[in-house]
Amino acid sequence: QVQLVESGGGLVQTGGSLGLSCTASGSIFSINVMGWYRQAPGKQVELVAIINSSGSINYGDSVKGRFTISRDNAKNTVYLQMNRLKPEDTAVYYCNATLTNTWHGPAFTRWGQGTRVTVSS
Repeated sequence: QVQLVESGGGLVQTGGSLGLSCTASGSIFSINVMGWYRQAPGKQVELVAIINSSGSINYGDSVKGRFTISRDNAKNTVYLQMNRLKPEDTAVYYCNATLTNTWHGPAFTRWGQGTRVTVSS
């Protein structure tokens, strides 16, 4: 079993900063991609940022220049630093990982339970 446990989030004022972290644990051989998605009330899930094992990064257009993703491969942990937050960043943020648990095993995806970020105006 593989679990993703998120921490961080909460309430912050417009223009403020918050940090999220997510650690994968369990039967893990390799983690190919880790990242964050979010879902605002009444909206679809959208990409926030993802990072692969080589450090290549993709950001969603709405967070470019404000959010920074990083990962610690030794700790199976991904971080999201969110700066200059806006009310439209209010959402539940979900950690996501694509990983394998054996040398030649298939890749599979796991999601965290979600952590709420609320940005007040």
